[in-house]
Amino acid sequence: MARVQNPPTTTLGYALFATRWLQAPLYFGLVAAQGVYVYKFFKELWTLILMCVGGHATETYVMLAVLKLVDVVMIANLLIMVIVGGYETFVSRIGLQGHRDQPEWLSHVNSNVLKVKLATAIVGISSVHLLQMFVDVHHTSQHALLWGTVIHMAFIVSAAILAYMSGPMAAHGDRGHAVRPPAEPVRNQHAPEPRPEAAADAPAVPRQPDPDGEAEARIRAAGFPARKLLEDFDEQHPRGFDRETVARLGKAEFVTARRNVVFVGPPGTGKTHLAVALGVRACQAGHRVLFATAAGWAARLTDARAAGRLDAELASLDEHPLLIVDEVGYTPFDPDTAGLLFRLVAHRYERASLIVTSDRPLGRWNEVFGASAPALTDRLAHHAEVVRLDGESYRTRRSSAAWAD
Repeated sequence: MARVQNPPTTTLGYALFATRWLQAPLYFGLVAAQGVYVYKFFKELWTLILMCVGGHATETYVMLAVLKLVDVVMIANLLIMVIVGGYETFVSRIGLQGHRDQPEWLSHVNSNVLKVKLATAIVGISSVHLLQMFVDVHHTSQHALLWGTVIHMAFIVSAAILAYMSGPMAAHGDRGHAVRPPAEPVRNQHAPEPRPEAAADAPAVPRQPDPDGEAEARIRAAGFPARKLLEDFDEQHPRGFDRETVARLGKAEFVTARRNVVFVGPPGTGKTHLAVALGVRACQAGHRVLFATAAGWAARLTDARAAGRLDAELASLDEHPLLIVDEVGYTPFDPDTAGLLFRLVAHRYERASLIVTSDRPLGRWNEVFGASAPALTDRLAHHAEVVRLDGESYRTRRSSAAWAD
């Protein structure tokens, strides 16, 4: 089946956005500049070693030389921040989310955060330069000391103003995505959720955790069949269970990274529990979530197609950075319905996140989706964590234990 076509009115916008790749050579140039600083660092270090071995290094000389080394390292760190953060934010996502070597600031970097980080790095470099001047005060003029201090204070004030301005702007952006809490939560997990009134053409932006009241409103609006928490999951029940991956997913960073999660395993092994628990974590992290079974999503999309508003329905779901599709595989779909679910997965590909639970591995989804299965699983699994749970049904085990008693 063909890939979902973008509206013609967005062609120019996509073309302009694609020009961001023209910046890529600039970042490679900064990589070369970082190599220059590596050379400078070892040259300064070698000179310091020779002076110390030769007995010509005074305490002041050693201190100044070490400060020069620190200065070089800090500037190299600044380059790394510009290279990685700038490339990640303004050119193309690198996909380090969840990796153990991911920098802490990269998981929530955006243009405002990057500016503040750069400003504070510049203040740090200026501090080292000013310290060098005071250490070598006997060879530094009062005029140079005065202007060095004034410039350093200007950097501090600029960084403080930038940080102050970034805070209100980020908060304003969050208010723009505020959730209207519904009167009552959805009780039936098989029924489709109420449709949002407004459509969002752009992918959802990362948001910071907000007060508990708003998180509770998002949890109620998500339509979970019941509230499940990661802390309540019986980790001893599944025979095969990747605890580290699930714990990492519990940070909800996969939603910001627009990645997917697929839970695969026999009935009763806890797939829905984990899917709902991750959905609750995402709500608490500031993201809007919708939950429904695969049959529920199929019914929703079928109704939208019958009303002639399928494209608008798919676009309206962009307001929710995370959709949960439960019980894939329990009921095979006819070709038309399978095509609708393919449209949902294809529309959200690299745009927003999905959590899917299924009783069969992706290689057997042709039993459910027919000819649409290869294209659907290709898009779903491209940026996904696949977690397999093995074991007997938890419900069956509980029933057997009760019967034995």
